[in-house]
This record gives sequence, structure tokens and C-alpha cells, in this order.
Amino acid sequence: MSTSSPFDNIRIILSHTSHPGNIGAAARAMKTMGLSSLYLINPKAFPDKEADVRAVSARDILEKIRVCTALDEALDNTVLTAAMTARPRDLSHDVFNARQGARELLRYARQHPVALLFGTETSGLTTAEVSKCQMIIHIPANPDFTSLNLASAVQVMTYELRMALIENDEPVPLAGFPANFNELELLYAHLEQVMIASDFLDPQKPRLLMQRIRRLFGRARPEKEEVQILRGILTALGKRW
Repeated sequence: MSTSSPFDNIRIILSHTSHPGNIGAAARAMKTMGLSSLYLINPKAFPDKEADVRAVSARDILEKIRVCTALDEALDNTVLTAAMTARPRDLSHDVFNARQGARELLRYARQHPVALLFGTETSGLTTAEVSKCQMIIHIPANPDFTSLNLASAVQVMTYELRMALIENDEPVPLAGFPANFNELELLYAHLEQVMIASDFLDPQKPRLLMQRIRRLFGRARPEKEEVQILRGILTALGKRW
């Protein structure tokens, strides 16, 4: 998928936002850096007058917002999603600082849809939400006070994306066509089905197996053809049960 600007392929996703003013402030932060695609997952209040007030001259972004009921809907057709989190995770994906992460997202966004996922103001992203992403981005901050306002975090990342676009005149091209979110979710479901049928996975005691598998494929970032091969193998194996 190609567009006139890589920024047209970058989604900013805000999950379960508590304060509508932060939605408006995030829209303003995006517009100052040239991004316009904003998605919301189950916001507590939107549309809301406070969002309009805080957006100032970025109300056009609010008018185009996609409000989703689930993360899967917001990630539809994306090939790479970065989770914004400062909290350490037991099973972490590849971790980038803000500058490195912006460059990596932009590398994919030149040809494909990508997303940057922000959690709720009070508790951030859940483990389940992070597991749907392929990478983690953190903003280096004062270790004694790492908490950033949601809109401030959006501003930092959109600035880094703008700088990456300015500085990266000759990006490293992608080798193939990466599998998108939908294709990977079908692979995970297929793999889980086969593992249960073969008694490799006990659905009553799944432990962290699927989370580890998601981390494995998040690091590998398989291509479409590779996912098709894996699903073909799973289909062949499934015929034995």
C-alpha cells in the first residue's frame, strides 16, 4: 500500500482514554507534526466539548477519528504496531527508545499501515494489549519520575517521527511483503487449535505459551508467504487428528 506520504500510513491509537481533553490535546500534537490518523478504543467520553477546546485548530482530526470497540478493529490491516510503555514486562518484545522506534515505524510506513498504541492515563497498556504488538517503545525520562502526560507522550513520538522523516532520505527497503495483523491473528488461532488437538496445549492451563509464541513471531516479523507456508503445515498436521 503506497500513499503520497508515509505519515498517511501511521495510526495513533489511544486505548480507553479517561479524559476527553487528552484526546483533543493529542490531536493538536499530531497536527503540529503532520499526522492525521487518530483511532480511539472505548473512550470514556467522546465526542466531548473538552476535546474540541483542547484541539484548538486540530478539530479536523477529531472529525475524522475512528472510534473502535476493540483493539483488533483498530489494528486491522497493520503490519507493525509499537506499544508505548515504560513498565518492564516479563515477556518483552524488542524494545526501542523513542528515536529508534520512530525510525523503525517509518521504515515500514513508507509502504504499509503501522500503528503506535498508547494506553489509558492511569495504568497504561495491559499485558493483553502489549501482546498484540510487535515492538515496545519507551521514552527515556528521569528515572525518578518517568510518568508523562498522554498528550505529551504523543507529542514526543510525533516529533520523533517527523525528525525521522526529515533525516531518513534513503531508507533501508523491506525485503518482502510483511504479514499483516489479520493474517498473524489467524495464524495464532490456527496454531492454538492444532496444539490443543495434539494435546501439546492444555486450554485449562495455558500458562504463557501463546504469549511466548506471539513474542517469537513479533521478533521474526514473518512475510505473507511465510505465514501461508506455516498455515499449510498446520492444516496438513491437523488432518492427522
